[in-house]
Amino acid sequence: MNYINTIKTAVITFPFIAFLFTIPFILGQYHKYGSIHKWRVVIIYSFILYLITAYFMVILPLPSIEEVSKLTTPSMNLIPFSFVENFLDNTSFVWNQPQTYLKALTEPCFYVVAFNIVLTIPFGMYLRYYYQCSLKKTIFLSFLLSLFFELTQLSGLYFIYPRSYRLFDVDDLILNTLGGVIGYFIMGLFSSFLPSRKAIDARSYEIGLNVSGLRRITLFFLDLFLFVICLGLAVLLFSPSYPVITTAFVYYVVIPVLFDGKTLGGKFLNVKMVIRSAPIIWLSLRMLFLFFFYFLVPILVVMFAIFLKNSFALDAVPNILFFLGTAGFLFFFYFFLLVFLLRRKKIFYDRWFPIRFQSTILEKKRDFSDS
Repeated sequence: MNYINTIKTAVITFPFIAFLFTIPFILGQYHKYGSIHKWRVVIIYSFILYLITAYFMVILPLPSIEEVSKLTTPSMNLIPFSFVENFLDNTSFVWNQPQTYLKALTEPCFYVVAFNIVLTIPFGMYLRYYYQCSLKKTIFLSFLLSLFFELTQLSGLYFIYPRSYRLFDVDDLILNTLGGVIGYFIMGLFSSFLPSRKAIDARSYEIGLNVSGLRRITLFFLDLFLFVICLGLAVLLFSPSYPVITTAFVYYVVIPVLFDGKTLGGKFLNVKMVIRSAPIIWLSLRMLFLFFFYFLVPILVVMFAIFLKNSFALDAVPNILFFLGTAGFLFFFYFFLLVFLLRRKKIFYDRWFPIRFQSTILEKKRDFSDS
């Protein structure tokens, strides 16, 4: 029952940890491949869920600090293969009585051994299939994972508890490592039925030849983030009254002109802007339009709503409703634009500027292959 509750806790926790991982994952995939392959998403996120579940299996359920402080049981077992002696002493197994074999496999002492092996079988499978680890590397990494689990227990969950509340057991290191090895060989039986890592990478590069809507959205926000950092540095280095437009012009116009249509974000995400002629003029006009459309228009609408509320003395409208209405307008304004770009891969104002977005992932792949 504890195992079921632990799995439930891991499943509930997973979305929050996955959310924190999502932005680095998206950036990393676009940087390396120029796309996000669906099968890779399934593999990576299922691996995260597995690691969360395995970790919770090791630390949960958490006892109270008072309960742990009263413990007098040993905190370590450094005698290898003591699980064999425990199995013989604490089960009904008798080597010369075959009728005791099956019963012994249903007793708690066997469950502990089996659990420690099964715990890391998926780890060995992931290492061989996706991360393409050799048997030697799988053994090493499985041992390190097990050592991390055991040190977590020995330290009392990183010294939150006054002492360890679970045993540091050298047998667990042996059994967990064995589980990783078993997983390695099991995956050898099934890997031919799954798309290979090489095939996934090749398809990712193929998809990355086009600039998707999500990739453009990621580029927009990455550039905005980097621009804010540049602006902060400019203010610190020069003056608090340093003009924003100067930094914007350098970031969104000068840098792309100097670096073949790539902003700093575009360089990282393998996207460049291809401009037919007069790049400084068109990039400047596009920069001003984006600033007006994405920032000034919503602000002006909100200010106009405030003006109407104050001018007509709409006291009957509660402030909370006015706030929710304003927040709702902003949400749907940006949400509609995001959905439009995701579905069409272009947005309506693209036709107003002779600028198109082009993937440079082949250039990066070629450079990587030549190196």
